[in-house]
Amino acid sequence: MTAYMLNELAKGNKNSLLKKRIITYYIYNGNATITDLAKVLDLSIPTVTKLVEEMCQLGMVNSYGKLETSGGRHPLLYGLNPDACYFIGVDIRRYAVNVGLINFNGELVETQSFGDYAFENTQQGLDNLCDIIRRFIDSLIIDKSKILNICVNVSGRVNPESGYSYSWFNFGEVPLSQLMTEKVGYPVCIDNDTRAMTYGEYLRGGISEKKHVLFVNVSWGLGLGIIINGKIYSGMSGFAGEFGHTPVFDNGIICHCGKKGCLETEASGCAIYRHLVERVKAGEKSILSERIENNEYITLEMIVDAINREDTLCIELLENLGYELGKHIAGLMNLFNPEMVIVGGVLSTVDEYLILPIKTAIKKHSLNMVNKDTVVKISALRERAGMIGACMLARSRVFDINSSF
Repeated sequence: MTAYMLNELAKGNKNSLLKKRIITYYIYNGNATITDLAKVLDLSIPTVTKLVEEMCQLGMVNSYGKLETSGGRHPLLYGLNPDACYFIGVDIRRYAVNVGLINFNGELVETQSFGDYAFENTQQGLDNLCDIIRRFIDSLIIDKSKILNICVNVSGRVNPESGYSYSWFNFGEVPLSQLMTEKVGYPVCIDNDTRAMTYGEYLRGGISEKKHVLFVNVSWGLGLGIIINGKIYSGMSGFAGEFGHTPVFDNGIICHCGKKGCLETEASGCAIYRHLVERVKAGEKSILSERIENNEYITLEMIVDAINREDTLCIELLENLGYELGKHIAGLMNLFNPEMVIVGGVLSTVDEYLILPIKTAIKKHSLNMVNKDTVVKISALRERAGMIGACMLARSRVFDINSSF
């Protein structure tokens, strides 16, 4: 039935496009009556009734009973059949991979975190990633033929349309999405990690009514997701949002992009880690001093834990980072005049330690007429934003005709 359903939607004729529009409406708005769909899609009620009935027969749509009203006839509510198909999202971290499965309704069915992974830009690193995805699929108890798409988050410059990643796993002429499809055995698409986090926050973070939103991802690097008029802005080649590579410092520090003085060199997880190591080796104390002195690896989660345990050195470094970041978020606000700025990523999980210096800098450096219109807040989805966003992107790439992904 799943293959037949996809074949029906892939025909490209008027009816298949209308069915995709109906699915897109359900994705963004939830269940609806025939009358509501007819108004939104500017179609006649008989036409929508016929399309919805066909989709019910295909198993894509379910009837959810009568809508309670104050009087008159009670119309039937229709919505997506959650068990019709499934989608997988893969969020790559530096020392782990988080994988999730959603049903057609976008509800999380299964999540797993694989801590046995080191993010290396090598063929072995890619093979290990594909092995993790296969292990996750093998562990599922669903009908695996219903898995329609997998979306993998990749940091840096990613073209989701062509499937090429230019920062990681760029080993040859074959697009990364095609290479992973062949290795995993299921359709795979890729997207930028910050854009996926933004999309997840937009659909599942309680802000879908907002039209102009900026999402700042503060992890090892520094990224920006942009929502304009309710849609993700990707740019000409999918490279929009490289906020961290704005040249702002004359510090002589070489960024991983190859340029010097990028914002990321002083306002990111890499920056706080570098300063922490330098100051501990210069004699200052931290909860992480022993690990640094023994040259053991340190994760951002360890730094977050130290901050939550009131490590004064880590708190100071984070506050400096937050203020510097806030100055440049103020510039973004002056440029975009957004309704909301969301701060996400691993370092955002320390809450007020980060958001307060950011807000202080924004108030000082942004235009008053701009900042009074903008809400600045921490991500609602926290560390799950990337995984949830990847799951949602996997679904939208199959059905959402309005998606730019």
